[in-house]
Amino acid sequence: MKKAPSFDIHSVILNAWLFLAFVIVATVIIFSPNENISAFDKNFPFYPGEKLTFQLKWTIIPAGEATLEILPKEAINGVQSYHFVMTAKSNSFIDHFYKVRDRIDAYTDIEMTHTLLYKKKQHEGKTKRDVVVYFDWKKNKAQYTTLNSTRDPIDIFSGSFDPLSAFYYVRLFNLKENVKIERPVTDGKKCVIGQASVIKRETLKLSSGTYDTYLIEPDLKHVGGVFEKSKNAKIQVWVTADTRRIPVKIRSKVVVGSFVGELVSATGLEPGKDK
Repeated sequence: MKKAPSFDIHSVILNAWLFLAFVIVATVIIFSPNENISAFDKNFPFYPGEKLTFQLKWTIIPAGEATLEILPKEAINGVQSYHFVMTAKSNSFIDHFYKVRDRIDAYTDIEMTHTLLYKKKQHEGKTKRDVVVYFDWKKNKAQYTTLNSTRDPIDIFSGSFDPLSAFYYVRLFNLKENVKIERPVTDGKKCVIGQASVIKRETLKLSSGTYDTYLIEPDLKHVGGVFEKSKNAKIQVWVTADTRRIPVKIRSKVVVGSFVGELVSATGLEPGKDK
């Protein structure tokens, strides 16, 4: 009898969650100041109270859910700020193999010009990590710290965002087809200029509804892990073509299979209005 190929469920699940975390980085590429596009409107398309919930699948297997939420504004070192939160949670089936309970907190100034503070708590399998990234904008430095160690500060570009805050920043701009977009992003360990392309406009039918969307494909050259090892790896992100620019579907192609994340719930899109 022919031997079945080996299958490491732990590796598959880990890559699914790495994919989900990367999506936050990959989808947040911002318009370059040199592009001929409309400047953003200060009437922001999101508000405290907004909550987006996504279901994540590997092929056809449900793996868990992630949420993106905006909490009430608060002060960070005396500066009034937005507070963005991402959580990721594996479902009860996946918990038996690789339990995931992650949370990211990101703070920006209320003008959305740069990050003020970035926190990440990871509980993935046996790995637990508590990260805080501090920003010194007088020196254009960021410092990555954990409970057990502190890295040397790194140089960052003016106006850099953490991966989560940058996702919200891109929603301030009008999208259009065939535009190349970029913006500096840092996680405290490195600072890069991310790039992506708006491919086309298309209608998308999901379980949560039918959406008029733009398809965005990020450049993966700065990304390692399963994406670096996968030939022809690709991330595709569909965001609504209205003024909110909400991500409704995310799909990747990597060596261990296809991952899909779909929006299943969106509330707080406007003050007093839920969808």
